Amino acid sequence: MPKGKRPHLRKDPRDFMAGGIFNIPQNRKFSTGDEAIDARISDLVDDFGCATSSSFIKELVTTALQMGKDSLVEGDLKLYNRALKEMRASSNVFAPFTEERKVSVYGSARTKPGEPEFEAAKEFARHMKDAGFMTITGAGDGIMGAAQKGAGRENGFGLNIRLPFEQSANVTIHGDPKLIDYNYFFTRKLAFVKESDAAALFPGGFGTMDEGFEVLTLMQTGKALIYPVVMVDAPGGTYWKTWERFVKDQLFRLGLISEADFSLFKITDDIDEAVAEIVTFYRNFHSYRFVKGKMVIRMNFELSDGFVAGLNEDFKDILAEGEFETCKALPQEANEKHLADMPRLIFSAERGRAGRIRELINRINQVAA
Repeated sequence: MPKGKRPHLRKDPRDFMAGGIFNIPQNRKFSTGDEAIDARISDLVDDFGCATSSSFIKELVTTALQMGKDSLVEGDLKLYNRALKEMRASSNVFAPFTEERKVSVYGSARTKPGEPEFEAAKEFARHMKDAGFMTITGAGDGIMGAAQKGAGRENGFGLNIRLPFEQSANVTIHGDPKLIDYNYFFTRKLAFVKESDAAALFPGGFGTMDEGFEVLTLMQTGKALIYPVVMVDAPGGTYWKTWERFVKDQLFRLGLISEADFSLFKITDDIDEAVAEIVTFYRNFHSYRFVKGKMVIRMNFELSDGFVAGLNEDFKDILAEGEFETCKALPQEANEKHLADMPRLIFSAERGRAGRIRELINRINQVAA
């Protein structure tokens, strides 16, 4: 990536559950029920050189042995074993690019070159590259191939799924070390969400609907970080506008989602607007995590006392108790030294208010240098 085009570096290893990893107790407990076996596991892990993550590895080994003792059927063991191998391979491919912001692009494999949606996806990925974001696609043709072409081989990842009818990787990413093959959709979808900082959905079939609803569900339920989700039609297109009408007429009308949930996504047929929606999200906001039940938002720029007072007035509905306050890095964030100097906003968040949290982030992003 050219120098001078990386304004949105993550600066941190991404915890896509915003504290679900960091809050695990440091003193891990593992036991097979046999002290002698436990000691052998501990020695094996230490001898193999896993000191920095030994507690987790010991627990993994213990779980694997317990699964063997459970006499699980061979089919289950194959599934768990292969899934773990796929997740390990995926993490190793993404590891050298931890600091790079990334956008996952979804859409139909059946879209043909030259169709308006194909051209829109290609243009979108090209603009995101210029904005300093790498692109993740499903590695196939259609919308995926268009986005891959727009991003360029060096700036893209391909998450290919092995199918009975043999989906092959598109020509742009074929043979690239950033191409990963998955046997299971669930491990592939985990990588899409875990490794991305935004999602862009173009018109597609069942798979696109599945992936879009999954991202929204994970954010809504607090199982994944809140990040920008843009649903992009070709200029003049109505695919996502029609989808939104269904969501309003059925889900919202029946009280199955809240009005604030509509803040979790943006629908547009303007590429510049789609790009701006993602880039602006990281203008001041950087990241967040939960510490002892409190949400800690890390920012690029400080908030004034007057601005915080406005938040306490306009967003008091999402406070479980107390007020919004600014603070410095907390002791529990000591494992993120690279973020130590960032200003913070801390508050007790009412859970289940993801849409309003997104609106709070939008307000924070009004502050810039």
